[in-house]
Amino acid sequence: MALPRPRGDISFSQATVREYPTFPAVSTTPSPIPDAKTLHKRKIFQHRKTPPLHFSVGGRLSSWPAYASAQAILQNRKPCSTTDKTGARDKPSLTVAKPRYLEQLEDYLRKELLLLDMTKDNAEELKLQPYREIFEFFIEDFKTYKPLLSSIKNAYEVALAHFREKIRSLEPLKAMLVTVSEDCNEKILAIRAEEKYEIKMLKKEKLNLLKLIDKKNEEKISLQTQVTNLRKNLAEEYLHFLNERDARKILIADLNELRYQREDMSLAQSPDVSREDPVKLTLALKMARQDLTRTQMELNTMKANFGDVVPRRDFEMQEKKNKALLEMGSTEDIPEFLRTEGFVRNKKLSKKEVVDIIKDVWKERMAEEQKEKTSTLGQFFLSYLQKRFGEASAMDWSYTIFENVRLFHSNEVMKQFHDILTGLVNENVFLDQKELESSLLKELTTADSQNEGSLTLDQFSTVLKTTFPLKTEEQIQELLDMAKDPLEEFDIIYYRLLFAEDEMGVSGPFVHKLWNQAQSEKQAYLLDLETELGANKLAEITPGQLRQALTSIDPSLDEQTLDNYVSQAFKTPIAELDANTLEELEVLLARLKTGTIKRMGPRELEPSS
Repeated sequence: MALPRPRGDISFSQATVREYPTFPAVSTTPSPIPDAKTLHKRKIFQHRKTPPLHFSVGGRLSSWPAYASAQAILQNRKPCSTTDKTGARDKPSLTVAKPRYLEQLEDYLRKELLLLDMTKDNAEELKLQPYREIFEFFIEDFKTYKPLLSSIKNAYEVALAHFREKIRSLEPLKAMLVTVSEDCNEKILAIRAEEKYEIKMLKKEKLNLLKLIDKKNEEKISLQTQVTNLRKNLAEEYLHFLNERDARKILIADLNELRYQREDMSLAQSPDVSREDPVKLTLALKMARQDLTRTQMELNTMKANFGDVVPRRDFEMQEKKNKALLEMGSTEDIPEFLRTEGFVRNKKLSKKEVVDIIKDVWKERMAEEQKEKTSTLGQFFLSYLQKRFGEASAMDWSYTIFENVRLFHSNEVMKQFHDILTGLVNENVFLDQKELESSLLKELTTADSQNEGSLTLDQFSTVLKTTFPLKTEEQIQELLDMAKDPLEEFDIIYYRLLFAEDEMGVSGPFVHKLWNQAQSEKQAYLLDLETELGANKLAEITPGQLRQALTSIDPSLDEQTLDNYVSQAFKTPIAELDANTLEELEVLLARLKTGTIKRMGPRELEPSS
């Protein structure tokens, strides 16, 4: 008779309950060596009476939950398995309480788990011991399944022992991994520090290379000047030799003419002249020869006396230049700092020395501007030289410096000083540029609360937008591009370096971009003014018309600034300006272009304004 297959919990009918022979647990693999606590538990277990098995009414094993096992049994029965006398089938029993043996095992497990110290490192391993003991209870009580359950238990014990050994073998690797990780972190930090130092050195090298490039550019310009002078001398020598060649050609032509005359005289033997007197012909030939000899002597004398003489037009040109040089005297048409009589001595200054003197002049001039402006730049320049070098040699220094700034226009400091001295540019243009730089630097320093000399990209952008509210987003981005360092890995801007100058007084690209934008804004402003006044540049404009046009394109202008612009345009103080004065538009725009003029606000004010 085949044994029924159990479903769910162990529950059999009275007819199928059978005791099977028990066999000792056989394990093909050695069990792990238990620790002291495990041995103690097993000792207690041997003396402990295991909870007895409880049977339900009717001879069946206790089943719980009742409804689940009852349903499982009913599903496996045949329709006519059990019936009562009335022919009705057995109905499933009502719900039975949890078996006593199960409650004892659960109580035991709960108490054992509460006694464990879960703060230890091997808490999870200790937690397995109560479950192991519960499993041993099942093995001892269910003897029929003892071999199978013992095999299962031994297999899990061997697997656990194997994994414990695996964990123990991996512990050194874990420590080594931590050590290697720390070493790698230290190496990474060292590499970053080294890269930061290399970046710093590369920046210094970049600055040195830029200085070297500027020096080479200056040498290039100096060489170009020498080449220009040599070309000029070569052209003069070429003209000299050209004149010599022309003179020689003339002389050769004269000689040829004489030779032809002599050949003509030799034709006296021809039939046409055969009737002439031979004595007369001989005398004519003798005279011709004498003329030829005299002409040859004169030619040799001319070569000896005038071989090194320049042509007259070259002489007159050089004489004119010399006369112009001798006439920088004491007349009123000569600037104050060049009015002198006699000769002056060239001090032979280097470009660096000239730039240093110019920078010192501007420093003193700006200090005077803060007090009160009482003289022109030319007068102040002469006064400065007299105080520093003495009145006796002041003109020597003045002429030497002016000659340098006149020749070397490649240097922005020299060119700007020359244009202001000669009146090509208003002095206030330079002062406005310096004020523009100082105001921006002041705002950046205020934003730098830690006084570290650096700002983030967002902070720098905010200061630019606050300081220059009329600039477009494109102009702000151009300034940001000039300020950012491509070698800097973070968005940090060292703003103080942007305003630094090299030894020749040349500003950096950021300051140049700031000036160029100011010039572009000035040209756009004058273009708006020209459009407002009309396209005809020859039209005559009154001060009132100019004032109205300025107010129309720039409503934010105050009265004082407006009077200043009108006074600049007409080159007359506002108090002395007549309302009926007329001036051509082209002249007014040219004067404003060389002066200081800029937009004070948007073209159209907001309604709230």
